[in-house]
Amino acid sequence: MQLVFVRHGEPDYEKDSLTPKGFKEADILAERTAKWKPDAVFCSPLGRAQDTMRPSLKNWPDITPVTCDWLKEFHYKIKDPIDGHDRIAWDFMPQYFCSQEDLHDKDKWFATDFMETGEVKKHLEETRKGIDELLARYGYHHKGNGFFDIEKSSDQTLVFFCHFGIISVITGYLTGIAPPTLWQGFFMAPTAVTVFNSEEREKGKGAFRAQYFGDVSHLLAFGEPISHSGYFSDVFEF
Repeated sequence: MQLVFVRHGEPDYEKDSLTPKGFKEADILAERTAKWKPDAVFCSPLGRAQDTMRPSLKNWPDITPVTCDWLKEFHYKIKDPIDGHDRIAWDFMPQYFCSQEDLHDKDKWFATDFMETGEVKKHLEETRKGIDELLARYGYHHKGNGFFDIEKSSDQTLVFFCHFGIISVITGYLTGIAPPTLWQGFFMAPTAVTVFNSEEREKGKGAFRAQYFGDVSHLLAFGEPISHSGYFSDVFEF
């Protein structure tokens, strides 16, 4: 089974839509997705994800996408441990983040004192339940730590249009990595594609492994600059 996650195009957060560049990115993405043959498509309810998905849906006229509330951005607020102000749970200054060992632990990060000032654990459980129930419908039953009992091996492809924050949460859940490590240490540009394949080296048993993380080769092929939205440095154009 393949799980394909697509981050939305360059966002206009004020409108919860895309910038003009973001709409262009979504059109370029649709050139890439024309080669895909998904069995099902899922999307965040937020406008910027829906707008990114729309051009690609023209490639798949027989598919009706499913909007999932648990795919919306993981933008829940906590109290900043430094100044007490409200802030998104994954936006820390590097010096602070790197000094907090529990934020690097997949079993402890959500139970730290400052994470518990918000509803992070509640929404984390919603996300885990969402992906687990979805995969179980396809016969992949999560037994913990990214290990699955598999009723029947599948070559189906599921495509998800959503957000960097929530993709990192799901990635961490499937691979045993604390999401804050991904939030702080990795970048996923607008319309980036992340692909997981199930590796089933034993009959009826398996796990998901990343083939691509944050791939934007479709933008490069069309000469479209990579957006730095969500990044605090210059983007290397290769």
